[in-house]
Amino acid sequence: MRRPLLALSTLAVLTASACRTAPAPVPEAPPSAPSAEAAPSPSDAEAFRARPPEPGESPALVLPRFERAQLDNGLTVLVSTRRELPLIYVGVSFAVGGAGDPQGKWGLADLTYKTMLEGAAGKDTLALDQAFQNLGVSPGVSVSSDGANLGVRVLSRNADEALALLTEVVRRPTFAAKDFERRKKLQLAELVRALGSPGFLAQQAYLRGVFGPSHPYGHPVSGLPATVEAVTARDVKAFYEAHVGPRTTALVMTGDITLEQAVALAKKSFGDWKGKAVLPPVPPAPPTPKRTQVVFVPKPGLDQTVVVLGRPGIAAGNPDEAALELATTVFGGFFGSRLNMNLREDKGYSYGANASSDPRLGVGPLTASSSVRADVTGAALTEFFNELKGLRERPISAKELESAREGLIRGFPGSFESVEGLGASASALFTLRRPLDEFERTVEGLRKATPAEVQRVAEAYLSPDTLQVVLVGDPEAVQKQVEGLGLGQWVTESPGKAPAASR
Repeated sequence: MRRPLLALSTLAVLTASACRTAPAPVPEAPPSAPSAEAAPSPSDAEAFRARPPEPGESPALVLPRFERAQLDNGLTVLVSTRRELPLIYVGVSFAVGGAGDPQGKWGLADLTYKTMLEGAAGKDTLALDQAFQNLGVSPGVSVSSDGANLGVRVLSRNADEALALLTEVVRRPTFAAKDFERRKKLQLAELVRALGSPGFLAQQAYLRGVFGPSHPYGHPVSGLPATVEAVTARDVKAFYEAHVGPRTTALVMTGDITLEQAVALAKKSFGDWKGKAVLPPVPPAPPTPKRTQVVFVPKPGLDQTVVVLGRPGIAAGNPDEAALELATTVFGGFFGSRLNMNLREDKGYSYGANASSDPRLGVGPLTASSSVRADVTGAALTEFFNELKGLRERPISAKELESAREGLIRGFPGSFESVEGLGASASALFTLRRPLDEFERTVEGLRKATPAEVQRVAEAYLSPDTLQVVLVGDPEAVQKQVEGLGLGQWVTESPGKAPAASR
């Protein structure tokens, strides 16, 4: 503010000097008051509120670049270079996950990968943990239906040592009996706690209802108490020998590293590794029968009912993937979606509702869900189906489609904010067997999907009569509300039960 004030002071001095020699100016007439016609009316003064401010220009979307190499023994090396910080994610991705569990021993894959971290190469659990802690890291493991990831984020200078430890874990796990039993007890304790969660009960019943108990995707990756109890140390060793080897494994390194450097490290750590494991077959596509029943899992005393609707959707790489992502987003994928605005904002039945498509290596689930007040379970279910029918009766508008498109594309970079996020994305490319430009293809698909394509897949995949219904809640509060809706036969399932394989 100093510069304008200085200019005004100088102008005052100059004006005063001029007044000593110049004749007095003729005073100007005072300005006239504006006419009644020119004065803005109160309504005009508020007119600006009818038009929201225009958003600023969107920043350019910059997607990461992924590179791939393969060693002579079949090991895949995946790299995404990012030099901003001296950090590297060092991880190992495995191509077999919970879908590889044998019938009756669900949770075997999950238990195997977690037990690998219980000791390796002569180091017991404590010694292995201490070795990682000396580098300032703690390894993490995650297991999905289609694969597993094991890795750490380290300073660039510690990448070699971190990889050396991970190499021991991958190539020389101990699988000591006492370590296995401890890990198994931990898994069982976690499952007992999970059985108290209505969401877990709904997930278990939902996967079984959509895929069938004999399908590779028909059970939780963590298993159930009865199936984990049946797993032995011999089973874990057999799973490892059958499914872990250079041809089913990828070394993933993202951050402050190049492909050339990563390949050199891979050759040093895994170049002489041998194994008989091969990539598993793609899980078969399940049938999509019409709904004939409502599956109910009783949990007395619940104030809310978990409502899950769904069916088999699509596999990763399906030509309908982008259009279906947009359709499910409009239906229930963001706050302003039809389902959420109905159940939460209009009716007040729920704190939120959502819908999503989960493409996997095989056909994944297409799901809509919410937790609603127990006393309005029947009314909420009616609104679920009203909105499903509305996709046909009230086609997706251009405004809805553009909101979904913009939200999905603008949210894309969030997956790549950290080196761990880059690592998870690279691992997904490996386990889902997708090309390196998959993320560019996804964004391009979202941008190019036409209203006609989105409407077509919405009607094809979100047809009300093909969506199975699973409820978890208080039987006294729920059953009478739902039985009269004509959704199918009422079938009660025991919480946490692992039924025989049948469809």
